[in-house]
Amino acid sequence: MGYRIEDLTKEDAGYIGEKINEIVPHEVDADEEEFVLKIENENGKIIGGCIAQAYEYHWSRVLLKVLWVDERYRHQGLGSMIIREVERIAREKGCRVVTLGTASYMARPFYEKHGYTVFTTLKKPNGYISYSLVKYLDKDTPDYVPTNNSGTCFRVSFGNETDADVIENGIDTYSEAYEPECESIDYHKKLVGKDGRFAAGVIADVNKGEYGFIDALFVEEQLRHQGLGTFLLKEVEKLAKENGASMIMTSAGDWNVGFFKKNGYLLRGELRDVPKGHDCYELYKNI
Repeated sequence: MGYRIEDLTKEDAGYIGEKINEIVPHEVDADEEEFVLKIENENGKIIGGCIAQAYEYHWSRVLLKVLWVDERYRHQGLGSMIIREVERIAREKGCRVVTLGTASYMARPFYEKHGYTVFTTLKKPNGYISYSLVKYLDKDTPDYVPTNNSGTCFRVSFGNETDADVIENGIDTYSEAYEPECESIDYHKKLVGKDGRFAAGVIADVNKGEYGFIDALFVEEQLRHQGLGTFLLKEVEKLAKENGASMIMTSAGDWNVGFFKKNGYLLRGELRDVPKGHDCYELYKNI
């Protein structure tokens, strides 16, 4: 092939991100902003909160990455308060949808009461199911009002990185009771030519015994259609299979989904008109 595999550097990863942003249709270009919301009790202790990522302007999406409420304060309306505030911020930023992930032992019914619908499912080897859900904010969805609203004596406010750590630790502790954290292996590699110049790169991770996920894949424009991208896909698939994973997943837009389909990836979910004027897809391949 005339290329060798090397580890990606931090600079390489940044370069891949920049080049992918150039490939994405111009009207999809967006600013990203992470924000943290928290609820504190009368003693100033965090009893709930969330971490979300806003993709503004034409991308028009908020990803609710983590939502957690302390077990002692559940069923008092705190989760609903957080959801409503996330949606308020999303609308304020001009975002059209909110997406999130949950699991069969978590809060799918809670989100569905708030107007969220499932667009992907994934049954894991341990028997649990993970779900991706979406809510279109420009649709007329009735507001859900909890029967117990005693949590309204508290208020939602913005938090910082330290608060985010508390929220993440809370959800991790809860999840580990059902799904102990599995070992994750990074596959952050690049192909370089004989002259040492970057040719292609991939950022992927493999959860041992579960699945792999491709976060980013890029091939220099003048070197495309030579099998470099396919070669890197095969390397990720090989690593995943060697570590007991049975599936590789990735995300794509209508501007690049054809490449993955040609390499055997199948549709597992889609978001219509997200970003506006385009469609996004969740894909998988059994290995």
